[in-house]
Amino acid sequence: MKLPRAVSGEALAKSLQELGYRPTRQTGSHVRLTRDTPDQHHITIPNHDPIRVGTLSAILSDVALRLKMPKEKLARQLFE
Repeated sequence: MKLPRAVSGEALAKSLQELGYRPTRQTGSHVRLTRDTPDQHHITIPNHDPIRVGTLSAILSDVALRLKMPKEKLARQLFE
């Protein structure tokens, strides 16, 4: 699946909240999300509109690795 080109940081943060991530703090234009189960994981998302494709890909790779699922499956789940 080709990654979408017009994803905002706010939309990505809301999508990740459906997977158990919650905002824990914001510093400037970056939001930190934390997932507590099964072990704690932190991810920082730039609150830009849109997020650069490479940045989005890196964030999805990190989350997919933590959730033990392929990145393509995660992208389909978040953006379709």
